[in-house]
Amino acid sequence: MKTLSYLILGSALLFSSCETFLDRPDLNSMVDSEDTYWRNENDLRLFANDFYSNYFVGYNVGFGTAYAPLRGYGFSDDLTSENQQLAFLGSVPTDGGGSSSLLTTVLRSEHPGPNWNFYWVRKSNLMIDRIENFSKDKISEEEYQHWSAVGRFFRGFEYARLVSVFGDVPYYGAPIEPDDFDEQYKDRDDRGEVMDHVAEDFRYVMDNLREDDGEGYVNRYAAASLISNMMLFEGSWQHYHQLDKSRAQAYLELARDAAEYVMESGLFTFGSDYKSLFASESLSSNPEVIFYRAYDDALAIRHAIGSYSNGTENQPSSANLNLIQAFICNDGDVFQHSSVENAENFRLQDLVQTRDPRFEATFMDTVNAPAIGTLVYAHKFAGREALDYLNSGEAYPPKWASSTNTNDAPVARLAEVVLNWIEAKQILAEFYGGSPVTQADIDQSINAIRSRPLDAAAEGKGVKQTEPLSLASLPNDPNRDSDVSPLMWEIRRERRMEFVFEYARIQDLRRWKKLEKMNFNDESYKLGSWVIGLKDFGDKSNPGKILASFKDRLQVKKLDGSIVTYNGNNDSEMEGFYVVRNFANRPAVQQRNYLSPISIALIQTYEERGYTLAQTPGW
Repeated sequence: MKTLSYLILGSALLFSSCETFLDRPDLNSMVDSEDTYWRNENDLRLFANDFYSNYFVGYNVGFGTAYAPLRGYGFSDDLTSENQQLAFLGSVPTDGGGSSSLLTTVLRSEHPGPNWNFYWVRKSNLMIDRIENFSKDKISEEEYQHWSAVGRFFRGFEYARLVSVFGDVPYYGAPIEPDDFDEQYKDRDDRGEVMDHVAEDFRYVMDNLREDDGEGYVNRYAAASLISNMMLFEGSWQHYHQLDKSRAQAYLELARDAAEYVMESGLFTFGSDYKSLFASESLSSNPEVIFYRAYDDALAIRHAIGSYSNGTENQPSSANLNLIQAFICNDGDVFQHSSVENAENFRLQDLVQTRDPRFEATFMDTVNAPAIGTLVYAHKFAGREALDYLNSGEAYPPKWASSTNTNDAPVARLAEVVLNWIEAKQILAEFYGGSPVTQADIDQSINAIRSRPLDAAAEGKGVKQTEPLSLASLPNDPNRDSDVSPLMWEIRRERRMEFVFEYARIQDLRRWKKLEKMNFNDESYKLGSWVIGLKDFGDKSNPGKILASFKDRLQVKKLDGSIVTYNGNNDSEMEGFYVVRNFANRPAVQQRNYLSPISIALIQTYEERGYTLAQTPGW
């Protein structure tokens, strides 16, 4: 089967293969009467097209950053900024929950999901209802099952997102009439009850969605990949937040089974180098990519995420030493115990040779001041050739400048599927009597990822593949949380390396009940890589001196813990871990920060109608 892509043109979605546009009936208009609209698959496909840009955002479009990597997900314990760290929400907003906007939005950095808005729930319910009441007698049984599954997939998708942000939310399983205020203004339902409905929808999807609905349309493999993600989130939330163990087990089993469906298909493999997943002009033939968003200059479908990785654009938050230390060495061991030469050298140029290849593919190998915070610059989402223009005096090409980037964005890929699978299996094994994770399981997941080929540029730098993980000799990481088993710690490490600057880290901390890591009490959160002042900040016009602009600004931390500030005369002393300028910690995380409150204005709206909407616990 081919991988998937989609293109947005105006208000309708047009789909193409990697070679030519497909011949399709006109899908650009809807007839007014419901009696005459829900006639056939073309009508159903047109109605469903709106879902795509809302749920499969990729790199967004133009300068948009919502749900896009790097710029849309800059809040986690991986990243540090100068000055005061971004704070969690400290008080209930007066307004902002319950927006009428239908555009793709994200509520807040710590709650990366939609606001209190049920437009997309209504749209999916409307589709399901109309298929049942208008289309069922006009389409085949197979078409009925498939399009019902499409509607139920997107309904489950939206509810999974809403629950991840707010916890308890009102559940609507059918369209609500405009004058039915009791339903419109009903209070929240328990998140477990809501997610039971979501799990039911997803099971239907796994049984009825087509395995292939044509190039560019969601199919069962793409849906299963995303289902494994959403059900892992909720299953682990139910487990680690100690809500409902039976639900936790059921959701985790669904996450496992959905992932297995993709893995056992044999359609996707780790045949691509890591960099190519994010910086390729086309992902149409990438064997790891299950679903992707395509960008096309000719159709004016472009984004800016590549530009934000081009070496010149500011990155307000950048990778801290805590993240750098988490990267495994290429012998498969932690740096404290690694046999790799220079394993304890944290200079960027050396890290690319000693660490897992994903380190080199993610970061520039020199300190770079536009990475405001730690000077460790993320280069994950731009092609290697973009750096050829850095300090060259030549203008960047549109491909890597402004909002005219056209590299494709992966939406679902095999690495996420296998990491969802192995984590779900391990939780089930540790706490719910599931079969123990075997070496074969590790080989199908973590070690399969580590077997990715290296591109020529990485090999030229001395990058090496990471040795396989062995259950018989798991790393003994002194930084491991005491309440996390050694194997689970390595599964979590693999996620941290794999998904840097993507959606996952803040969501993982929330579901694992580990938001306290955002308190940044460890010194490693306040530091960057190891720097040598005369090499990294040297004045080329004045050999032997650091640039004068760094006087009283550049600080390094020595191995003995002392901090040295550049005073204009101590150039040779400026060697150590880079100290983030004016670092100030955020207010401590509170239990209530795991979920978002709803606005005072929304609660008042309910009261004005004579109804009650409960506030999120703790707020």
